[in-house]
Amino acid sequence: MVSSGTVSGAQVAGVAERTRPGAAERARDGFTRAWRPVALLAACVAAWWAITALELVEPYQVPSPGKTFDVLTGKWGYIWHHTWVTTYETLLGFAIATAVGVLAAVVMVYSATVEKTLYPVLLFAQVIPKIAIAPLFVVWLGFGMGPKILVAVLIAFFPVVIAMVTGLKAVDPEMLELSATMGAPPLKTFMKIRFPASLPFLFSGLKVAVTLAVTGAVVGEFVGANEGLGYVILQANGNLDTPMLFAGLVVMSAIGVVLFVLVELAEALLLPWHASRRSAAVTTTY
Repeated sequence: MVSSGTVSGAQVAGVAERTRPGAAERARDGFTRAWRPVALLAACVAAWWAITALELVEPYQVPSPGKTFDVLTGKWGYIWHHTWVTTYETLLGFAIATAVGVLAAVVMVYSATVEKTLYPVLLFAQVIPKIAIAPLFVVWLGFGMGPKILVAVLIAFFPVVIAMVTGLKAVDPEMLELSATMGAPPLKTFMKIRFPASLPFLFSGLKVAVTLAVTGAVVGEFVGANEGLGYVILQANGNLDTPMLFAGLVVMSAIGVVLFVLVELAEALLLPWHASRRSAAVTTTY
């Protein structure tokens, strides 16, 4: 006999099962989140179409959505090749920036001397316009993918470092004191307490970094390349081929959006416990 003041394990499991969102609720939540940006995007496309249909601007300045779509479909093989090049440079630059950024953040958190030495250098490197130093990378590394990947790394590196440092420092000091009192070694404290607690901050930085990596790859292609979306945009600009230019911009934006969504999906899979992942959480998006 279970008393009225006692909650059984079966009752707890039943409550958890009832509060777990079902497929219909998840679909409804996804629709609630998605319809506003989709509606805004549709409104922007409608405004674009209206401006070109009413001939408020010259066709060589702003092509119609139809002409841009014709370029995307008619020259898909050409665009796909350059899209893959830019995507490869972006992913590799983002991966390197993530690995090096996380490692640098860990070292900075555990060593005040390294942090005081490295932090000003990182800030100085961040404020330098990458388009200004990209030609140097071409001189040093040639016209291959190396300079483009390096620019992507430099642009994506800073958000990862800052987010990871903030996350590692945001751990409750009482948890660290408890771990030290119980005799846990530093590595175990890091793996069990510091690193899991820093993941929400890290993913915030990764979502910023992955979009900046796309920009970095394209900036590197602007300086010197014979393939990639940056090369396509430069060629289209030189030939006053605005439909191709707009097509390149649309594809470049799509790459950034897709990679951002993939990072968000990874965050949802790895951090289902975080408050930001709960459908019932009160946010400004509702």
